Amino acid sequence: MRHFGSSVTVRRLGQVGVDAALLAAAYALAYVLRFEDGIPARYEELLEDTIVFAVAMKLVIFAAFGLYSKLWRFVDQRDFVAIVKAVVVSSFVLIAALFLLSFGRHDPPRGVIALDFLLALAFVAGSRFVVRALFERPERGTLLERAAREVLIVGAGNGGQQVAGELRRNPGLRSAPIGYVDDDPRKQNMRIAGHKVLGTTADLPRVLDDTEPDEVIIAIPSAPGTLRQRVVTACRERGIPVRTLPTTFELLSGGVNLMRQVREVRVEDVLGREPVRVQIDRVGAYLSGRVVLVTGAGGSIGAELCRQIARVGPKRLVMVENAENALFEIRRELEEERHFARAAPVLADCKDATRMREVFDEQRPSVVFHAAAYKHVPLMEENPVEAVRNNAVATRIVAAAAGEAGAERFLLVSTDKAVSPATVMGASKALAEWAVEAAQNRWKGTRYASVRFGNVLGSSGSVVEIFRRQIQQGGPVTVTDPKMTRYFMTIPEAVQLIIRSGELATGGEVFVLEMGDPVKIVELARNMIRLAGYEPEVDIAIEIVGRRPGEKLHEELFHPGERPQPTPAEKIVCAVQRPLDPQWVESAFARIEELVYAGDAAALAAAVTELSADRALAISGGGP
Repeated sequence: MRHFGSSVTVRRLGQVGVDAALLAAAYALAYVLRFEDGIPARYEELLEDTIVFAVAMKLVIFAAFGLYSKLWRFVDQRDFVAIVKAVVVSSFVLIAALFLLSFGRHDPPRGVIALDFLLALAFVAGSRFVVRALFERPERGTLLERAAREVLIVGAGNGGQQVAGELRRNPGLRSAPIGYVDDDPRKQNMRIAGHKVLGTTADLPRVLDDTEPDEVIIAIPSAPGTLRQRVVTACRERGIPVRTLPTTFELLSGGVNLMRQVREVRVEDVLGREPVRVQIDRVGAYLSGRVVLVTGAGGSIGAELCRQIARVGPKRLVMVENAENALFEIRRELEEERHFARAAPVLADCKDATRMREVFDEQRPSVVFHAAAYKHVPLMEENPVEAVRNNAVATRIVAAAAGEAGAERFLLVSTDKAVSPATVMGASKALAEWAVEAAQNRWKGTRYASVRFGNVLGSSGSVVEIFRRQIQQGGPVTVTDPKMTRYFMTIPEAVQLIIRSGELATGGEVFVLEMGDPVKIVELARNMIRLAGYEPEVDIAIEIVGRRPGEKLHEELFHPGERPQPTPAEKIVCAVQRPLDPQWVESAFARIEELVYAGDAAALAAAVTELSADRALAISGGGP
């Protein structure tokens, strides 16, 4: 790290030195050009008296505008705008200083000031773009002669230009850009960064046939799934591989190693739904400087919660996890890869009430995200007692510990399977929502809320991961019913909205994330097979195996008696329903816990079914 810091300092000093020489040359040359027959003695004296001040003042202003914050080989149009602003401001400051401070008996002629402005702008901007041109120029021969692969870039914006520049600067990649495809009508037939825009994405089949590229790169991080699907389909028909820049959630700005971030197109890229865009630094500001506790910190949702919470600067991040290896991995990632040193790993079981009270008394969290849960539906059907113990009873234990410890906010990560539950897993999460609602009635000082949403892509046990393994094994890909649909969202999107929901919570709400349109599972299977380079039913078979017990054709996000109510946040609505009777909840959980600790699976299943029916009746206007 010390070596890295010193190299940065040397680089910046070198840039400052070059600019100092160029600015001094521009200032002196302005006098020379203004007086063709030689500089009069009085102005030559003024030049000598003011040149050091003029150069030093301009360097300070240039530094304030960030002109020394990046390598010159990577300058772009935004840097040119910054250069113009810096030169304009420094020229005005120079005018004010020379005319107000009166360095000599004579003020500089206006022509000198004008020439100095033009020359300084030309020298400073020109030097940077000359450096960039030298680095981008092929060392020998033309780029296309040395490139093994020709690349068509979809998107002529910042991302596309960075990809093109990276390909030119790195001969080792053995690839060369041959042009762009972009839907902006203003860019059609224009040359951008040395390459022509050959058409729109609607023209892509024609462009592919005309240019016959070896590869296509989608360089639009915010591209909707429909556009990515259109590109993938056109390229797939011609056997042309497609890669993509990461999405907005994944892409770090201004990377020198941009091409290392280019990856294969994944199924989440082509689902067709618009990605949710949330500024986590803004919406998560309420977590800054606070003690935040996450249960299930090693799971798919819990780990991503830890990553994103770490970004907003909590005072301490308490990570509660029952799986030793998962806790070890998320702690290692935060400390070694993300340089977050305020993580407190706690190996504990949320079902242990005594241990939870100890953790909360010791850590005193202000905000709690309860993400610990069992979620594999078939496995929970086979282990109903443990499903209810872990998902429902444990939620009640953690919610109580949060209330007793005086936590300000408590957020339960719920699921759409809690709506009109048809499985043990769904019923256990419905019970968890009831526990949170009942906790709000008991501990008024804590803002309790639940966040309900559908499937997330990339989580362990997700249908996407199952399909991926089946495709790698050569098939068949198993679908339970050709009519089945599910909602999908990426893990980072879901977590950002969970954090946003925590900010919105005033107490007792059930927030529901808008998941977009449901996706047909059979179409998801076909898309994944095509993305893997195969043809459905030709190379990889799709087998319909029939629905499992309790499995719904279509998931629901709201109970029949719930009313969706908008919130100030995009993609988050509130499910308004008739409140529960606290005494009914207490008696219901007393009954459930008795059966759980007795290990009576049959009686427990019957009781959960009965209670779910009672709750459904209550929501619709009767019952408890």
